[in-house]
Amino acid sequence: MYRLDPRYAPAPQAVLSTGWQAVTAQLPTGPAVLAVEGSPSVDWDALGEQLRRELAARGIPVALLDVRAHYAPPAEIRKRTERPEDEEDPYFRKLADNPLGDLFDTLPTPNPPDEGLLIVHGPGAALVDHHLLWYADVPKRYAEAAAVAGAGGVNLGLPGEKPDLRRLFYSDWPMLDRHRDALAHRLDGWLDMQNPEYPVSLDGPGLRATYAALARKPVRTRPYFNSTPWGGHWAQRTLGFNSDARNTALGYELIAPEAGILVGTGPEAQAEVPFQLMCVLEPDRVLGQEVHARFGTSFPLRFDYLDTVGGGNLSVHCHPKEPYMRERFGWPYTQHETYYMTLGNPDTQVFLGLREDADVEAFRDQVRKAATGGTPLDVEDHVLTFPAEQGRLFMIPAGTPHAGGAGNLVLEISATPYLYSLRFYDWLRPDADGNPRPLPYEHGFANLETGRRGDAVARDLVQQPRTLRTGTGWREEVIGALDEMFYEVRRYVLDAGAEAHDDTAGRFHILNVVEGDGVSVHTAAGDRHELAYAETLTVPAAVGRYSVRAADGGPVRVVKALVR
Repeated sequence: MYRLDPRYAPAPQAVLSTGWQAVTAQLPTGPAVLAVEGSPSVDWDALGEQLRRELAARGIPVALLDVRAHYAPPAEIRKRTERPEDEEDPYFRKLADNPLGDLFDTLPTPNPPDEGLLIVHGPGAALVDHHLLWYADVPKRYAEAAAVAGAGGVNLGLPGEKPDLRRLFYSDWPMLDRHRDALAHRLDGWLDMQNPEYPVSLDGPGLRATYAALARKPVRTRPYFNSTPWGGHWAQRTLGFNSDARNTALGYELIAPEAGILVGTGPEAQAEVPFQLMCVLEPDRVLGQEVHARFGTSFPLRFDYLDTVGGGNLSVHCHPKEPYMRERFGWPYTQHETYYMTLGNPDTQVFLGLREDADVEAFRDQVRKAATGGTPLDVEDHVLTFPAEQGRLFMIPAGTPHAGGAGNLVLEISATPYLYSLRFYDWLRPDADGNPRPLPYEHGFANLETGRRGDAVARDLVQQPRTLRTGTGWREEVIGALDEMFYEVRRYVLDAGAEAHDDTAGRFHILNVVEGDGVSVHTAAGDRHELAYAETLTVPAAVGRYSVRAADGGPVRVVKALVR
């Protein structure tokens, strides 16, 4: 059965603490300076007061210093962290490369206390001289949800202002992630603040030991689904996600910048720690040396779901080509994608590539009229459609116009960048607030691959499976590979009870059960991981030899992706 909360035990030497009393018991009596670093989504006022209250109950004097009081004025922060071209683009901005120190005019320089603890807290606290360093965090989905709901205090250094998702995605998160990653090797504690009344902490050495252990065995990140105007209901009905939400649209199986790993002993005693930090602390073991050398500590592949079962068509869009992505948006690699049809049928469809007779200027003119005047556009006058047959893979190199159709469950196996949908047309569909959805079509036409059209689309992007290896009761197929894309997609086809043998050979694999009751994954080191239908699993490069064993209930298909 699909697990909503895959959980892993902390390393034996790790100290997992739950509740404020147990968390503060890990602190010394002083004199010392404790820096509590973290994201703006943490309730910093409440955190400071809780620490003060618990420590005072132990007779430990506490002084608080909130570094947010020392930020530069909001107008100055905007000036430092925004480029002129960002203001000209209402949809995207180039990834910020600012250090977190740019939030401050002058950093506070407090004197260490004569007794007790001085607690310096807030984003940027680690920049102040300290003796101990904690990181307080809530997963990024909280910030995004708060921004969508209109809550203030979401953006760095802009208290009380209307939330800005564009700034959150392209400025705040890059700055915060870079800062957090630089601290990972010396953190003394990790504080999960999802429940501010009942936090969970892991000591720093124990956190690093846990990551070191997880980097040697298969691991699954915590999944979740969000809602969008096109979303369907498959994940609600089949997996039990978000039953009260209006739909389940985008399923985050493994999107590294936002993914978390649950570490603990039970639902009330678990901390969600970033998957990305495992790549920072254990890059060669997770990614493999060659992938690490090529992509740094960025985990370059993602798996997610596009649920339109009972929903609508996705927008017609493309993604930036690599030079545009690098120079305009700041990502060093681009957003190549593939769509695997976990659920689909010949009566549903995928939009992909240009028609042979497509007139790009006529397409542009009709897109402009739709965006500015609400004139309907007949997409099939310009873009090809294909039957969305279950088990079919569609290749989507950057610049290729595409859209998933209504009634499908797409497993999107893609490069990690995920915030750059250059929409041409969205069926005149309003957003949740009744406003027109943004259509950055000028970006789209600047990246449109006009030569990807006609018969070449079916030949190159809708490939037939090619058997790579076989064994007793199983085979491994290549179902999608293109020279211009840095990864390929394969598939195990296993009879009931059959076992396929594999080897990471120095680079990570990602697995997803697309048909059947599930498999168990066995490593040469003796680890075993169950993987149910629709679940995604990362097999780190350090695993080496492993096998995939089908359940006895019937045949199973497992998709696998790897960097080429």
